[in-house]
Amino acid sequence: MGTSAMERLFRFLFKYPPLMFQQGDFTWGLSRPVLLGVAVAIAVAGAALLTYRGLATVERPRDRIVLVGLRLATLALLFFCLVRPTLILKAAVPQQNFVGVLIDDSRSMSIADRDGQPRSAFVHQQLGVPRAPLLDALSKRFVVRFFRFSSSSDRVPSAADLKYGGTATRLGQALDRARDELAGLPLAGLVMVTDGADTSDAAIDESLARLKARSIPVFTVGVGQERFARDIQVTRVETPRAVLKGTALVVDVVVSQTGYSGETVPIRVEDDGRIVSTQEVKLPADGESATVKVRFTASDAGARLFTFRVAGQQGEQVTQNNARDALIEVQDHKEKILYFEGEPRPEMKFLNRAIADDKNLNLIVLQRTAENKYYRINPSNPEELIGGFPKTREELFAYRGIILGTIEAASFSPEQLRMIADFVSKRGGGLLALGGRRSFAEGGWPGTPVGEVLPVVPDAANAKYLSWLDVRPTRAGALFPVVQIADSETASTAKWSDMPPVTAVNSVHQVKPGATVLLTGIDSKRQEQVVLAYQRYGRGKAIAMPIQDSWHWKMDAKIPVTDTTHAMFWRRMIRWLVDGVPNQVNLTTTTDRVEPGEPIKLSAEVLDGSYTEVNDSRAVAHVTAPSGKTSDVPVDWTVTRDGDYRATIVPDEPGVYDIKVTATRAASSGGRAGTDGRDQKEKDLGTAAMHVRVSAGDAEYFDAAMRAPLLQRIAEETGGRFFTTADASALPEAVSYTGRGVTVVEERELWDMPVLLARGAWRESRQKRLRLHVSVVSHQSAVVGHKSAVVGRAIDDCRLETAD
Repeated sequence: MGTSAMERLFRFLFKYPPLMFQQGDFTWGLSRPVLLGVAVAIAVAGAALLTYRGLATVERPRDRIVLVGLRLATLALLFFCLVRPTLILKAAVPQQNFVGVLIDDSRSMSIADRDGQPRSAFVHQQLGVPRAPLLDALSKRFVVRFFRFSSSSDRVPSAADLKYGGTATRLGQALDRARDELAGLPLAGLVMVTDGADTSDAAIDESLARLKARSIPVFTVGVGQERFARDIQVTRVETPRAVLKGTALVVDVVVSQTGYSGETVPIRVEDDGRIVSTQEVKLPADGESATVKVRFTASDAGARLFTFRVAGQQGEQVTQNNARDALIEVQDHKEKILYFEGEPRPEMKFLNRAIADDKNLNLIVLQRTAENKYYRINPSNPEELIGGFPKTREELFAYRGIILGTIEAASFSPEQLRMIADFVSKRGGGLLALGGRRSFAEGGWPGTPVGEVLPVVPDAANAKYLSWLDVRPTRAGALFPVVQIADSETASTAKWSDMPPVTAVNSVHQVKPGATVLLTGIDSKRQEQVVLAYQRYGRGKAIAMPIQDSWHWKMDAKIPVTDTTHAMFWRRMIRWLVDGVPNQVNLTTTTDRVEPGEPIKLSAEVLDGSYTEVNDSRAVAHVTAPSGKTSDVPVDWTVTRDGDYRATIVPDEPGVYDIKVTATRAASSGGRAGTDGRDQKEKDLGTAAMHVRVSAGDAEYFDAAMRAPLLQRIAEETGGRFFTTADASALPEAVSYTGRGVTVVEERELWDMPVLLARGAWRESRQKRLRLHVSVVSHQSAVVGHKSAVVGRAIDDCRLETAD
C-alpha cells in the first residue's frame, strides 16, 4: 500500500491527517459535569465487576476475563470521549504569511525517467501554468515567492521562467539565499522542489543549522525515480594529470549499470574525437560496479582531452552519463637519469640500447673502469660527471632518477649516501637498484641510509650464491602497467611463462612492510625469490630488481630477432622511475575543469636547488586565454606554510587556459634585498605549466537518481516534511500548520473519530455474543444436572427390587 493510500486510510479512521497530530498539542476539555461523569463511570465500572462474581460457577474463566476486559475497555472508551480529547493547532492566517518555493533549474530536471516525461513536467503542471493545482492551493493560503537554483540562486517572477540549463546543483547555497531574501517577513516555511542531486563540494550541515536556529521548516518535494530501470554510467576514470609523450597508459575505468547485467559493451577512448583504443567489457550485476583496465598511448604532446565512452544502449534512460572526459598534460621533454655502474657488463649495454630510441629519456651512464676512473656515456655537456659521482645536492638533484648497478656502498662517502637517500625522500626522485656481485648484501648496503630506502631486506651476503629463476608476475604485478608485456593481462601472464630464465647472485626473499612485489622468480627448488619490488619513500619511490642479466630476454636463442619485449619492458620501467617526480616549481589546482566564471584556485610550491622551501621568491602566473589574451597574476606566499604560494584566476571565456608560473629569487645572499639601494640580480628557480578547461560541466547527469535520503534529512532536521510527486497535494495543508508566521489557534475535537465509534460497536457485539454463550452454557449445565438425578433414582429402584 502506497504512502498516499495509507494517509487516506489514517484520515478516514482518525478524522484528521497525520501531520495535524504531529504539529498539534494534545489536551483534555475537562469541566465539572465531566468530572461528575467520571465519578459515575468509575462507580459503574465497580458494579460491572461485581455482577460477574455470581457467574463464577457457570462461566469458563477465560470467558469471564474477556467479558470483564471488554466492559472495562468500553468504559475506558466512554471515559475518553467524556473528557473531550482535543488537538490544539496553530494555523497560518490566510494571505498573512509568506512561503518561499525553491525550484531546481539544473540540467538533471530534464531527465525523462517517469512515463517518458521529464522531471520538469511536474513543475510545469503543478506550479508553472495558470490555475495549476499546487500553485492555486498555496496561493489561497500564502503569499508565494519563487526562487530558481542551480550553480547560483535567484528570485524569479514565476515557475514558468525556468530554463533547466544549470550545470550544477547547490542546495545549501539555495537555502541560504532564500532564507536571507525572506528575512524579516512572516515566513511559514520553504518548499524545495528538486531531485536532490547536490553536486557541490560544500557540506549542507551549516545551512541546515542556520535554518533550524531560526525555526524555518523546509518541505522537500522529490522528483524523479530513486532508481533507474535501465542505465549505464561511466562512474569514474582515474588518469594522471601529466605524462611523457609516448607513454603507454593503463587507466582504471569504473562502470556501473542497471538493466543490462551480463551484456558486453565496448569502451572507446577518444583523443579530441579520434578513437585511439577500444576494449570490450562485460557489465556487472545490477546496481554493482566493475573496474576495467583500459590501455592506450598518449602519442601527441600538449593538453589532450581524452574521452572514455560507452555507446548508448537500447532503452537507456540517461545517455549523458555514458562518457567521462579527462584532461592530460602530455609533456614532450627529456628526463635525465643517472646510471652508475661499478664495472663493465652486458646489463648496462643492453639497458642503454633498449631506451636509446626513446626521445623523452636521457640516460647518462657513469661507468667505473678503474680506481677513480670513469667512462661517461651520453653526458649533457663536457663537464658533466667529469669528477665522478655528484658531490653536492644541487648537482645530484638535477637528475630525475638514479640507477645503481653493481657498485659497493663503500665507494660512496657518508655524505653521498645521505644525499642518495634524500634524493628519494626529499627531492622526490626515483631510485632503482639492480642486482650484481657488488649489490645489496654483497655490496654492503644493509645498514646504510640507502639500505633504509630500498624496499627489500636482503639475506646474508653469500659470495657463492647463484640461482636460475623463472620469472612470473605476482597478483599485483599482473595488473601493473610496467609488468604487462602484452596487450591483455591474460596474454601478458602467458608471455612471462615463455620468457627465458635469468640469474641472481643476490639472495632476496623478504620485503619491507608497505612494499609491493611485482615479479618473483622460481628457482630449481621451487622456492620464490623477489625479482621486482617497490615502495613509496618520502616524496619519491625506491625500486629493487635483484637480478643481473635481464638481457637474456633479448639475446636468448628462443627469442626472435624482431621481438621487442626487452626494450618495451625497460622503456616502461625507466618512464615509471621518473613518473611524478617534482620540479623546483610545482603547480596544482583543485580541479582540471571549472564552470565559466568559477574561480581557478592555483597552488604553487617553490623550492631551491637543494629542494628546500623558499619563502622569499617572486612568483607570477602568466595566463593565456583561449582567445590568445594574456595577463599576469601575482602568486603570493601564504605565510602559514613554507614554500606555499596561492593565487586565484577568474576565467571569462570558455575553452582551455594555459597557465605558467615562474618563480625567481634575488641572487644576493639568502635572496635578501641589498642594503645599498641597487637592484639585485634575480635567479630563476623554475617554471611550472598546466592547462585548465573552462566549460559547462556534466556532473548533473551522473548519479542522477532522486536522492530521497538527503531530502528526507533536510526536512527532518528543519521540522518540515518530505513529499513525492504522488502526495504533494497535501503540501499546502502541511505548511499551514507549521506554527510559523502569523497564526490563529484552532481546536479540533477527537471524541467523534470514526475509529472510536467502530471499536465501541465491535465491543458491544462481542459482549452480546459472549452473554449468549454464557446463557447456553448455563442451560446445558441445568439439563445435565436433571438427567443425572433421574439416572440416580432409577439405580436406587433397581437395588430395592433386588433386595426383595
